[in-house]
Amino acid sequence: MKNDYFDLKRRKLLQYGFMGLGIFFGNSLLPTPSRAASLTQLGNLQPPDANGVRLPRDFTSRIVAHSGQTLFGYEWHAAPDGGAIFAAADGGWIYVSNSELNDKAGGVGALRFNQQGKIINAYSILKNTTRNCAGGHTPWKTWLSCEEINNGQVWECDPFGKKAAQVRNSLGLFKHEAVAVDTKNQQLYLTEDEPDGCLYRYTARSYDTAGHPDLNDGFLEVAEVVHGCIGELRWHILPDPLASTTPTRKQIINNTRFDGGEGIWYHQGIVYFTTKGDNRVWAYNVQNNHLSIIYNAALYIWPVLTGVDNITANAAGELLVAEDGGDMQIVVLTEGEVHPLLQVVGHDQSEITGPAFSPDGTRLYFSSQRGKTGKSEDGVTFEITGPF
Repeated sequence: MKNDYFDLKRRKLLQYGFMGLGIFFGNSLLPTPSRAASLTQLGNLQPPDANGVRLPRDFTSRIVAHSGQTLFGYEWHAAPDGGAIFAAADGGWIYVSNSELNDKAGGVGALRFNQQGKIINAYSILKNTTRNCAGGHTPWKTWLSCEEINNGQVWECDPFGKKAAQVRNSLGLFKHEAVAVDTKNQQLYLTEDEPDGCLYRYTARSYDTAGHPDLNDGFLEVAEVVHGCIGELRWHILPDPLASTTPTRKQIINNTRFDGGEGIWYHQGIVYFTTKGDNRVWAYNVQNNHLSIIYNAALYIWPVLTGVDNITANAAGELLVAEDGGDMQIVVLTEGEVHPLLQVVGHDQSEITGPAFSPDGTRLYFSSQRGKTGKSEDGVTFEITGPF
């Protein structure tokens, strides 16, 4: 268990580092909370509760599913990974969760909650795929599930389980990690989990009757930072998104390599994404076409956040970054502040995956992918409630 004195010291050192970082890059791209009460002001984490979760005071945890547990006829999948929440018309919601298993044993499962937060159904929305890692939700209420394998595909899934999942090869074949939709420009941004991975952008050529981009009719581009590792981006159209002869990341000579692309999230004109190989969080200002580094663990003696992975945000725009390893925390990242929101204790061989808020923002869902044993079949999915 962490010593809260050293927690405070580390946060203070990191805060000074952030202030310097903001001066170096000019106007910071880290979100400034749009409300009086920030998640960084919730106080120190308390001792572990009965579920092994350290939380701020007045917060509680609940385990909603174990890998292998049968819920309404569906066996909750092993290796739960990326996830998202979708609002239902009756006031309830659906939490979808990827299964990062090999050899066509992966897919996506869903938990259906009623308006009171009770689980009322569970089911599969995608089967027989491989290493479904992260992905991304769309404004048209679908889930894009990404395969993290060579020539991996993106599958568009119906969280309500009524429509069959559709493969979207126009989004490219590569070791996909995550997707974020720029809701203003109707473009999709994608990360690649390779040590020499790239950042990609998809632009549709046509749109459906509701104005949503056609994911079967468009072009895929790869990013190049014009000078150094930050600054202006130049986008190059990929000649062969299906990678029939050459991997996508090697088709354009003048691209920029990112060390292990992980989670990605869009918020108010900024695309945020993480890279695990160098423990960085990046921000791409779409309007200004400018890329910045907003967090770099290497700058700090005792970084609060390491093992950067999945990323999400609350309604106020505060970023939440999940750790793959590290201290098994979800960490809040805002202007001048880095603060642990929670920590799972005793899951040292696991990673935190799939953070997502309920539609009203009062509940946070996530998984410990391999639980206490470090085995894929022992994943645990949690719900956190409290004064978010």
